Amino acid sequence: MKKSLMALLFGTTLILGACGGGESTEPAEETPEETPEETPSGGESSIDAEQIVNQNCISCHGENLEGQGNFPPLNDVGSRLSEDEILTVILEGRGSMPAKIIEGEEAEAVAAWLSEQQ
Repeated sequence: MKKSLMALLFGTTLILGACGGGESTEPAEETPEETPEETPSGGESSIDAEQIVNQNCISCHGENLEGQGNFPPLNDVGSRLSEDEILTVILEGRGSMPAKIIEGEEAEAVAAWLSEQQ
């Protein structure tokens, strides 16, 4: 009985941990005042695209974005894909990369940053 309960609790914890990533976008939407440096005229954004890439992409694409296994390098992706194409891959996924790992303004900022990597 105790083993079954522990297995159930462990399995539930594992599943909930894997599904918990969706909650990270809610605080950003609720607190727009956290990004006061953003300007509608195309000024600097307070979104740190490099940090977002480090948090979301290096586990598959490698620590230096050099690519690993079936995951292509991103350190020169700007020489192969345009900013719009990169954004499409981020939002729609490609191959084994799932869709919408990064969304909204963060996805746009990451696409812009990666397009500069050549």
